[in-house]
Amino acid sequence: MATVLIVAPVFALIAAGYAAVLFRFVSETAHKGISEFAFSIAIPALLFRTIVVSEFSDVSPWRMWGAYYGALAVTWLAALALSALLRKRRGDSEDGVVFAIGSVYGNIVMLGIPLTLSALGVEAAGPMALILSVNTPLLWLCGTLQMELVGRKHTTSPLSIILPVLADLARNPIMLAIGLGLFWRLTGLGLTPVVDRTIELLAQAGSPTALFALGINLFRFEVKGEKLDIAVMSALKLLAMPAAAFVLARLLNLPPLAAGVAVLFAAMPTGANAYIFAAQYQRLVNPVSGAVALGTLLAAVTLPVVVVVVAGVR
Repeated sequence: MATVLIVAPVFALIAAGYAAVLFRFVSETAHKGISEFAFSIAIPALLFRTIVVSEFSDVSPWRMWGAYYGALAVTWLAALALSALLRKRRGDSEDGVVFAIGSVYGNIVMLGIPLTLSALGVEAAGPMALILSVNTPLLWLCGTLQMELVGRKHTTSPLSIILPVLADLARNPIMLAIGLGLFWRLTGLGLTPVVDRTIELLAQAGSPTALFALGINLFRFEVKGEKLDIAVMSALKLLAMPAAAFVLARLLNLPPLAAGVAVLFAAMPTGANAYIFAAQYQRLVNPVSGAVALGTLLAAVTLPVVVVVVAGVR
């Protein structure tokens, strides 16, 4: 029953966002405004306040990154191998990179943050910040560099790829909130009651608006194209990656809370950023779109199981 109370409201809000577009209570364009508010204001406020005021135990960043990004690396390599097997007649390595991105790039901001906080509490803020701080730049850099390598494009230097990513990172509201929250926490100044209450009100809007926006966003994703690609990407993302994270967390002797964050984040379905990457290179656009849509739907079944496993370990 406790698992239902954690997971059901999360997916109910996603369904509400989808239904709002389906029955024309809001337009599809409403997603832009709601997403911008959630991603640029409410979620950063939530992260900043949680990092500043919460008490959480120290955790080794290397062990945390080892569990999560080790699982990501294992899944990435498996995705490349399976993509090569599925495309042995075409031998298209660039498709393999996009296939890998679709198999590992989870929706850890709009879905992962609300669900993890709901399941593990505000004490999860520290381990969450460790993963969030490097996730997008690392995945985007790895995907872009590998795409350039397999495409044998010698006109682009690694520096010209890295610098735009770093520039985007410096303006990213999530990264800024994490950095500022850690800095303010180190000062020991805390938050005055008025400031704390103001940020708290913004933070309270973070989870519901992010989930509602995700539901609106799902309306534009369709399950079409190569069904086998969609099924394999979804299986890797929802089953293989969290399983690998669970094993690595045990091997690295991560504390239960940190291990729970790593496994839950690894279990998130394919996110919209994977679709953006596919669209940028015009590779596997339909299969990745299908993985976003189908993966989110299937996550309503797989995530309750993951929550039970994580709760059992704790």
